Amino acid sequence: MDVFEDRRGLLQAVAYRVLGTVTDAEDVVQEAWIRWHRVDAATVEDPTAYLVTVTTRLAIDRLRSAQAARVSYVGPWLPEPVPTGGDPADGLALADTVSSAMLLVLESLSPLERAVFVLREAFGYSHGEIARVIDRSEESVRQTAKRAREHVDAKRRRYDTDPVTRKRATVSFMDACAGGDLAALMGVLAPDVALVCDGGGLAPAPRRTVVGIDHVARSLITFAGRMPGDPRIEFAEVNGGPAIVVRSGRTAVAAIMLHLVDGAVEEIHLVSNPEKLGALQQ
Repeated sequence: MDVFEDRRGLLQAVAYRVLGTVTDAEDVVQEAWIRWHRVDAATVEDPTAYLVTVTTRLAIDRLRSAQAARVSYVGPWLPEPVPTGGDPADGLALADTVSSAMLLVLESLSPLERAVFVLREAFGYSHGEIARVIDRSEESVRQTAKRAREHVDAKRRRYDTDPVTRKRATVSFMDACAGGDLAALMGVLAPDVALVCDGGGLAPAPRRTVVGIDHVARSLITFAGRMPGDPRIEFAEVNGGPAIVVRSGRTAVAAIMLHLVDGAVEEIHLVSNPEKLGALQQ
């Protein structure tokens, strides 16, 4: 296999975790491919290290521009849903680092902090290796990694990770929404549940986070009633866990990821922005 293609999955995994969007990650990996073909491969002692370095630096630059653009984003911003079930690169990373909840927390880090956190926590790079990737001293990287880890720990919620519990809740949630059963839906939601919808101004969606079991349940029933004619609802593994994908024909029109605490749905991420559903299209 071609040297670059053999590592494309890894590079895509790194870029996506740094950027949070599939499109930007693909652009970064494509630029890395161009740069790879401009060098004499025979002179590169460690192709993996070289390609991860190029990809990470490009992703940091891209993220700086992206974060500035997100200030004017219409409504809440959520990471772009990506299928994860069969990605060989996922075996190299902690599943937690690709969840929409974690990626949302990572949005609060600086681009450099985020890159260091991803390389350290998801891919197990040493401080010395990361220092060479981002061209900083090892001590500087050690401090950045510590600061990023503390920041993430302070902001993240500890959601349930048991796959059986998560799938059971997802089934109950889907059945209640599809059947318009408000009482059943409220039975799977936590009292202080939050609904975060990302329509990007291109699809109908609340432009503020909806909070509270009653408000969230009614918003979800309303959303279910507005689904396209003859919708197809299916399970998929998205961002490292069970999710609901709503399709109109073969076109994905929404992705829903649930985050649980003690078996109850504590936070719901619903992405309906058509520009963010490309990775889920059939």
